[in-house]
Amino acid sequence: MFLEFRQKIVSLKHKYEARLDVLFFVAGFAFDAVMVKDIDEPLAIFQQALYLGILAVLIHFELLFRLHKWRPSDRLLKAWNYRNLLLHFLLGTLLNIYSIFYIKSASFLNSLIFLFVMAAMILANELPFIKSSKVSFKVGLFAICLFSYISILYPLVLGFLGWTPFLLSSATTIFLFYLQFRFLSKSIQDRRLLVKSILAPSVSVLVVFIFFYSMGWIPPVPLSVRDQGIYHLVEKREGSWFLSTEREDWKFWQSGDQDFKAEPGDKIYFYAQIYSPARFADEVFVQFSHLDKKNNWHEADHIPMKILGGRKEGFRGFAVKSNFEAGEWRVQVVTANHQEISRLYFDVNPVEANPTRQFRILKR
Repeated sequence: MFLEFRQKIVSLKHKYEARLDVLFFVAGFAFDAVMVKDIDEPLAIFQQALYLGILAVLIHFELLFRLHKWRPSDRLLKAWNYRNLLLHFLLGTLLNIYSIFYIKSASFLNSLIFLFVMAAMILANELPFIKSSKVSFKVGLFAICLFSYISILYPLVLGFLGWTPFLLSSATTIFLFYLQFRFLSKSIQDRRLLVKSILAPSVSVLVVFIFFYSMGWIPPVPLSVRDQGIYHLVEKREGSWFLSTEREDWKFWQSGDQDFKAEPGDKIYFYAQIYSPARFADEVFVQFSHLDKKNNWHEADHIPMKILGGRKEGFRGFAVKSNFEAGEWRVQVVTANHQEISRLYFDVNPVEANPTRQFRILKR
């Protein structure tokens, strides 16, 4: 009875192996969709390191196994047959975690560009012509995960963003892949094959990351804007912030006064809650831009804002603009390296003074 059941399971595995690969890969994404915690959570950092370590071991022995340089024992062989399922699950989990972090740390447009490339690689993994070079492609996906992990760690340790932690992350990633190359070269004499399987895909991924970073397309993890809005007044009293808005209740999708009714003497207040990990201290910029009649954006102000990490809801701050004209405006929160964290559009509509004007006060 048990043997028949086992044979059916094995038969189903071989029959639907491709579908199971996809299912487990997607399961990896779904698993952490609701489980992912704050970016600086020690347990989460350890979990990611453990997953990356297991992936490195799987890739190492997979290459040896394919080249007949290593064979698992009879007892281990049973578990080894399910290695691809585990590989898909771990890659899916890690890519899910980093995708969530990237989405939180960038405006939708910038995230879409970056995540589109990641999604394309994930989907390509299931195409028949990719299957023939499965090891090298998995190394590429692993390189994305490894670099993402390291590029998060350095800002957490150093307490700031920029080219320094990015280049340190790139150098560390290359060094780790070189170590794996050296370990494999003890058993595999064909250096050309090792370069093709290990170094080429990892270096290719890093080249893409460097290009994206220089273009400002990689989201500035670990920063993220938790809340933002346009208001008529922002005040801090006794540790709380009070935001004055004329927005009607039914316009629940708007962030404050995005339809800004500008009476004489009004100022535009941009309020933001920017999350950053503990011990993180850096500077971001609030950039106001105005759309002209030719549909070109012109930068009007570039206001610095110091941020300190450690508050779960995010560091609270604001920027004020006194001189403005009617029309469509855009406000962006960017890093010193011009990486965009958030973007918000609003309209300025001049109106006559209203002596009975009333505001709703929101407390943060």
